[in-house]
Amino acid sequence: MMITDDAFPVEPWQVRETELRIDLLPQSESLFALSNGHIGFRGNLDEGEPYGLPGTYLNGFYEVRPLPYAEAGFGYPEDGQSIVDVTNGKLIRLLVEDEPFDVRYGELLSHERVLDMRAGTLSRSAEWCSPAGKQIRINSTRLVSLAHRGLAAIEYEVEACHDVRITLQSELVANEDQPPPSDDPRVAAALNQPLEAVQHEVAERGALLIHRTRGSGLMVAAAMDHVVEGPGRVDISGDAGPDWARTTVVCGLKTGERLRIVKYLAYGWSSLRSRPALRDQAAAAIASARYSGWDGLLDAQRAYLDDYWDTADVEVDGDPDCQQAVRFGLFHVLQASARAEQRAIAGKGLTGTGYDGHAFWDTEGFVLPVLTYTAPRAAADALRWRASTLDLARDRARELDLAGASFPWRTIRGEECSAYWPAGTAAFHINADIAMAFERYRVVTGDDSIEKECGLAVLVETARMWRSLGHHDRYGAWRIDGVTGPDEYTAVVRDNVFTNLMAAANLRVAADACARHPDAAAELDVDTEEIAAWRDAADAVHIPYDEDLGVHPQCEGFTTLREWDFRDNTEYPLLLHEPYVRLYPAQVVKQADLVLAMQWQSHAFTAEQKARNVDYYERRTTRDSSLSACTQAVMCAEVGHLELAHDYAYEAALIDLRNLHHNTGDGLHLASLAGTWTALVAGFGGLRDDERVLALDPQLPCGINRLRFRLCWRNFRVTIDADHQHVTYTLRDGPHSKLKIRHAGRILEISTDAPTKVEVCEREPLLPTPKQPPGREPFRRSRVRSDSQA
Repeated sequence: MMITDDAFPVEPWQVRETELRIDLLPQSESLFALSNGHIGFRGNLDEGEPYGLPGTYLNGFYEVRPLPYAEAGFGYPEDGQSIVDVTNGKLIRLLVEDEPFDVRYGELLSHERVLDMRAGTLSRSAEWCSPAGKQIRINSTRLVSLAHRGLAAIEYEVEACHDVRITLQSELVANEDQPPPSDDPRVAAALNQPLEAVQHEVAERGALLIHRTRGSGLMVAAAMDHVVEGPGRVDISGDAGPDWARTTVVCGLKTGERLRIVKYLAYGWSSLRSRPALRDQAAAAIASARYSGWDGLLDAQRAYLDDYWDTADVEVDGDPDCQQAVRFGLFHVLQASARAEQRAIAGKGLTGTGYDGHAFWDTEGFVLPVLTYTAPRAAADALRWRASTLDLARDRARELDLAGASFPWRTIRGEECSAYWPAGTAAFHINADIAMAFERYRVVTGDDSIEKECGLAVLVETARMWRSLGHHDRYGAWRIDGVTGPDEYTAVVRDNVFTNLMAAANLRVAADACARHPDAAAELDVDTEEIAAWRDAADAVHIPYDEDLGVHPQCEGFTTLREWDFRDNTEYPLLLHEPYVRLYPAQVVKQADLVLAMQWQSHAFTAEQKARNVDYYERRTTRDSSLSACTQAVMCAEVGHLELAHDYAYEAALIDLRNLHHNTGDGLHLASLAGTWTALVAGFGGLRDDERVLALDPQLPCGINRLRFRLCWRNFRVTIDADHQHVTYTLRDGPHSKLKIRHAGRILEISTDAPTKVEVCEREPLLPTPKQPPGREPFRRSRVRSDSQA
C-alpha cells in the first residue's frame, strides 16, 4: 500500500505521522525504526499491538536454518542464517481503570508520531477516551543511544483528563509471535520460537532475561530498569518467567496530574562469553544509563548528531521531497553503522527481517561510499568486519577450487548463505566491490592504517581469486567466464564488462598496495612474479564492444540476444512473474550493470560511449531492483539528461517514504537510501574519485535551485554550494591551507583563506532523452502523467 502525503507531511528535518494509519503500520514501523548499528528497534507502538511486524534486533545475532534444494550440488552452502527478533523491551502496556489502552477500542481523539533526525528520537503523543469514557493523554519519547552502544531508553508520561486509576506494565518479552511468512522470496524466512531460556531475574523496578539460540548457540542478555515519578501513593512491583519479565506501576491520578516513567534498556550478546559475564555487562550498562539520566542521554544523542550533520548534511533548495528524503537516508545510514563496530551492515540495516538480515555487496558498493565521505570511522569499522571474515572467504575459495578468497554473496557472520548459484555465488564481482571499498577509503581519507591493519590481505587474496578465475585466451586477452554481474536477469555469462573492469581495478590496487607495503606483502608470500601476473591480467582484460551498434554489450554477446517483448510482460518485478529460462537469454536488465560500470570506472569510457550506452540500456532496464534508480540518476545527469536524472533521484529518494516497491514493511532499502545521497552528490554534484582525485562537476536540473553538500577529503572538510550559474567551493579546515581538486575536468586550487567561486560548465546531451520500457518510467514522470490523465 502506498504511503500518502496526507498522513506524512513533507518536512525538512523530521518524518511526521499526523494520524494513526493502522493499514500502514508495517511501513511506518520501518520508517520510524531506531538503531545505532548494534541495537535495532522497529517503530512499533509502545503497547505492542496492533503491529505489522514486531522487531527488536541485535547486529550479528542470528539463527541457522537448513537451505532446501530440489537437487543438491557440490559447493552449494548447506546452512542459511536468519536475523532473530530478540527480547522486546519496547513494551509499555497501559490500563485505564481496568480497560487496556488499545487504539482499536474506545476513541482515539488524536495521534501523532515524529521521527526527529536532529535529536535522534521517536516521539509519540496521543489522546484517548476509553470505552467507559475515561480520557487520558500519553506522551512518549524513545531513543537508541548513538553514544552508548548497548543502551536504549523510553520516557513515558500519562496525564489524566479525569480522576482515574492507572496501571502501567513495562515488560521484557522473548519469542514474540511473528506474522506468517510471505510467498515473496525477498521476505525473511519465519523463525518459530528461536530463543531458549537460560536465566531470569526480577527486582522491584527492573528485570533481566538471558536466552540462547537453539541452533547457532548465541547468548543474549536483556535488562530493564525504571525511574518512576508520580503524585501521591505509587505502588511498584516486579515479576518474571522464563520468556517474560514485568514491572507494574499503579497509581491514582486526579485531573491534570501525571505519571512519568523512564525505562532504561540494556542489551548484549556473545558467542563466547559466559552467562555471568553477559549478565554483568547488562547490569553495568543499566548503571551507566542511570548515571547519565534521561536528559544526559538526550544531550549526548543531540551532540552526536550535531557533529554528524556538520559533515554530512545535504541541502536541496526547490525540491522539498528530496530534501526530506536525503536527510532521512543519511540518518538511517548512520543508524545502521554508527556502533556496528565490526559487525555487518545489512541490506535492511536493523529495521526489519527482509533478506533474512543479510549483508550483500550493497554494503561496500552503495553504503560505504556515503560513510567514507561523511562518517569515515563507521566506514573503517565496516571494512574491519569484512576483513574479519577473510578466513571464511579463503575456505570458500578452496571449496570452489579457487585461489585466494571468495567472499559470500549474502551472509550475516561470513559464510555463504545464498541457495541460488546463478544470482549468488556466480556474482563474484562482490570480491572486487569489497577490494575497491578498501581502496576508496584509503584514497578519500588519506588514511592507510586500515590497509596496513587488514586491507592488504583482502586485496591480495581477492587478486589471487581473480587470477585463478580468469584466464588468458590464445590471443592474449584476459577473460572471465561463468559469472553474473549486477544484473541478475543475465546470469553465468562471459566477460561481464562491470566484473572485468572491477576485477582489473582490484588486481592493480593489490599490486600497488604490495609495493607500498613490501614487507607485509612478503609475509603473505607475494613475490614480484605474482604482482607482474596481476598487472598483466589487468592490462589485457577483455572489454566487449559492439562496433555495429556503437555500444558496450553488458557481457559478451548480450547485444545479439533476443529482444524482450515488454508489451506482453508488464507485471513487475519480472522475477515474480516470469521464469528465469525466459529472462536469461533476453536483452532485459533487472538493474544498472553496464551503466554502473560507467559510474564506478568512469575513466574507462569516453563521453560519447557513455551517452550511447545510457541510451541503449535505458530502453531495456526494468529497475526491478532498488539499487538501480540512483545509478541511472548519476549517469543520466552526466550525459545531460538532467530532468530524467531528477526523476530517478526522486524515485531512489522516495522508495521507502512512499513505499514504491510495496515491501517497505519488511525493512528499509538501505542501499537506495544511501543512493539518494549518491544521486544528488555524484549525479548533480558530479563527484567522482576513480582516478584518485577529488573530481566535481555540478549541474542542476530545473527543479533544484541550489544544492549544497559537505564532504570529508583527506582530513579536509569541503563544502560545495552550486546553483545553475556558479559553484562555490569552501575549504573549511584541514591539514593545510590549500587543496587541489578537479572542477569540470580542470585542476582548481581552493583555500581556507576564502571561498572559490567558478562558473558551472553546462553539458549538452549528445542524444535525445531516451524512453524506458512500458510502465517503467521513473516514479515522478509516471505519477505526473497519471495525475494529468485523471
